Amino acid sequence: SIQNLYACGECSSTGLHGANRLASNSLLEAMVFGHRAYIDTEKKMKVGIDLSIDESSIPDWNTKGTSAPKEMVMITQSQKELQQIMSSYVGIVRTDERLSRAYKRLDLLFEETENMYKSTKVSPQLCQLRNLITVSYLIIKCAQFRKESNRTVYADSRAML
Repeated sequence: SIQNLYACGECSSTGLHGANRLASNSLLEAMVFGHRAYIDTEKKMKVGIDLSIDESSIPDWNTKGTSAPKEMVMITQSQKELQQIMSSYVGIVRTDERLSRAYKRLDLLFEETENMYKSTKVSPQLCQLRNLITVSYLIIKCAQFRKESNRTVYADSRAML
């Protein structure tokens, strides 16, 4: 809805590939639509269309019902806690028990962060924390599925020798 602003890839939410959410699909979509945006922009430039964005057409961020974060230390402390969880429980040496514990600790951090996100004004630090938590969830889940990287599997295979 903003003139001369294009979106492609995951942020565009086109659903072009349906339920097939593979990384290569997103990449292909970003490349195809990115190229189409380039072609459209090039055409407009040749014709002499003004490509500047009218800033008055961009709606203000709606901060209704939120407040400024009272303590930035809560965000930085949560980041430190997240780093500690990932280093201690999801490092090179990991077991099902450690991964399970990390996941439970991450649930608490997620809940606290989401409450903060809903009640305070958005900041780059808060968005970064949310992204780090999401990536941490993915890492833990992948590690739980990949049994050959789990220490208990190594111990079992040594016992068989």
